[in-house]
Amino acid sequence: MIPDLQASFACEDVRVEAGGAHTIIGIINYIGAPSLPIQVIKLCVWTRWSSGMGQFEQMTRLVGPDDETILGTARTSFALTNEESHTTNVNIFGGVQFDHPGAHHVEILLDGEMKLRFPVRVVLPPSSVRAPGPTP
Repeated sequence: MIPDLQASFACEDVRVEAGGAHTIIGIINYIGAPSLPIQVIKLCVWTRWSSGMGQFEQMTRLVGPDDETILGTARTSFALTNEESHTTNVNIFGGVQFDHPGAHHVEILLDGEMKLRFPVRVVLPPSSVRAPGPTP
């Protein structure tokens, strides 16, 4: 039985507490870059699956704005033993370099089939163009 993908997002870090709970740090809406290229020391992708049964493989990919360049890939095998079980996978990408601005994508595949694709934008600050006028 194929599991449901409950949620997935990119964040700065995930801590697993002593009781097993996850503390999510810095959900990423975009990556602000003062200039390019920029290297992100740590980028995490948190994913939760439930309501399935069997052995599965999740592949998480970071894809460039050209939809061809793969910036990183992680594979995670997991098992769900009954319909009420769930699993949470955390993929950590270290030292990812972003060379271009725009919408990069996180892709979540289950056994080779795309289940989710969402953007992570790399944004440069607006150029500091001076208005015409007298120079001080």
